[in-house]
Amino acid sequence: MSSPSLDPCDLFDVRSLLSEEERAVQEQVARFTDEKVLPIIGDCFAEGRFPAELIPEIASMGLLGSSLPEEYGCAGLNAVCYGLICQELERGDSGIRSFVSVQSSLCMYPIYAFGSEEQRRRFLPAMARGEIIGCFGLTEPHGGSDPANMKTHARRDGGDWVLNGAKMWITNGGIAHIAIVWANTEEGIQGFIVERGMKGFETRDIHRKMSLRASVTSELYFDDVRVPEANRLPGVRGLKGPLSCLTQARYGITWGPIGAAIACYREALAYAKERVLFGRPTAATQSMQIRLADMTRRITQAQLLSLQLGRLKDQGRMHPTQVSLAKWNNVRMALDIAREARDILGGAGITTEHCPIRHMLNLESVITYEGTELVHQLVVGREITGFNAF
Repeated sequence: MSSPSLDPCDLFDVRSLLSEEERAVQEQVARFTDEKVLPIIGDCFAEGRFPAELIPEIASMGLLGSSLPEEYGCAGLNAVCYGLICQELERGDSGIRSFVSVQSSLCMYPIYAFGSEEQRRRFLPAMARGEIIGCFGLTEPHGGSDPANMKTHARRDGGDWVLNGAKMWITNGGIAHIAIVWANTEEGIQGFIVERGMKGFETRDIHRKMSLRASVTSELYFDDVRVPEANRLPGVRGLKGPLSCLTQARYGITWGPIGAAIACYREALAYAKERVLFGRPTAATQSMQIRLADMTRRITQAQLLSLQLGRLKDQGRMHPTQVSLAKWNNVRMALDIAREARDILGGAGITTEHCPIRHMLNLESVITYEGTELVHQLVVGREITGFNAF
């Protein structure tokens, strides 16, 4: 058997296109995933438990709000670094990456982009340290793909706002100290920082999940919650606010599934080399080599797609349609590879002793949240035809 001269997980040497800082960030998060996440995540998934004990180290590494300025206690890293963080964390588990994505892109980002300076100083440093956890309240029980059809509403009452409504499928909800909640008002859709302990604000965790089991998913309820004007995000009105946050999060999601796919591919490749059937390793058969080669092809495409997207983002030239294309392509790629890897592992593939079944189940959520696959296909279709088919 000849020894491969190329890295099977980086066939086009994408790593050589990274800066020294980007490689260092990837290596640091990869070590954390290998040493702290992988030894426990199978059990966490089986138990339906989010490993909150990892939050202090995640924070100490600068992974929360990593792209925000250092003046707010954040790492000030570029977009490619953030993407690599997401990739290595999701190589561990989508639930770990989801925690960081929500905290960074859906909670810290809107406070930075649309909040007052007082709000930035009050919340961002503590959120970067992992002392304040946030969640993002946009999706509602009646559906998530049409956010304009929002039922949650807020009305002015003196110097306060009175908030009523409900949000559904909220990552981090049960452990969050604050919620970035989007609500209809007489002045359009606006964002509010709702703090745990405010009278009428309640969270309930969602159980019996078969996906993202190592993640907290919750419902949020608002019953005449009185929110002070000081907790309204003053810098934005309308759907532009929540949709711009989703674009930030989707960008990271284009990278995350690459990590999940690599984890599944590595296990399938190792198993095929070791599994002997009919007198030879299954990796020595044409059918297995074609399956593994196709995995490598699709991972390589996704790596190059997300790297170019990151470079565009760092140049200020990233377009939401490009994010939709990458999210659609890369999550579909990872889900297909997870299923293929599970099949290659045979009966062993259905246990959490191996990662493909766990990643496969997680990716069933990832392909739905932050815009379903169909929504992203239609976003791309609208861009290239000029017709809105929604």
